[in-house]
Amino acid sequence: MISGIVMIFVALWFYQSAMKAKTSNALMWVAIGAVGFFALVWLMQSLNIYILESVRAGEGGASYESLQGADRKNAGDFLGFAGILKSLYFELSPSIVGFLAIAFVRLKFISKESFSVANLFGGLKEMFISIKQSFKTSE
Repeated sequence: MISGIVMIFVALWFYQSAMKAKTSNALMWVAIGAVGFFALVWLMQSLNIYILESVRAGEGGASYESLQGADRKNAGDFLGFAGILKSLYFELSPSIVGFLAIAFVRLKFISKESFSVANLFGGLKEMFISIKQSFKTSE
């Protein structure tokens, strides 16, 4: 769910960056950004599943598919402060890694600016301002 919302913002960000850079194929860059982000999120989620499965197997547990109902031995894995941190990592890391990689692609191939943190995330503020302006009605 979070990744889907971030993907919409990535598409808007790529479109506005392509229009600002006056590229002739803005919609192609939007598609590249959205598909690239989706692929990276899928890859990171697969990696996270692999990590979970390997930890469970290392603890003598079976795979997730073979465990049934109350027989699950990992029921307490996500309790307490450490559990909250695990949950946050597994939920947010795919979106963060995908966003950072796509921001680098936007910087190098669309805006063609030098690498800096300000340039890497440039245009985000303008994107959110334009979204805010789109909700205002003209009277």
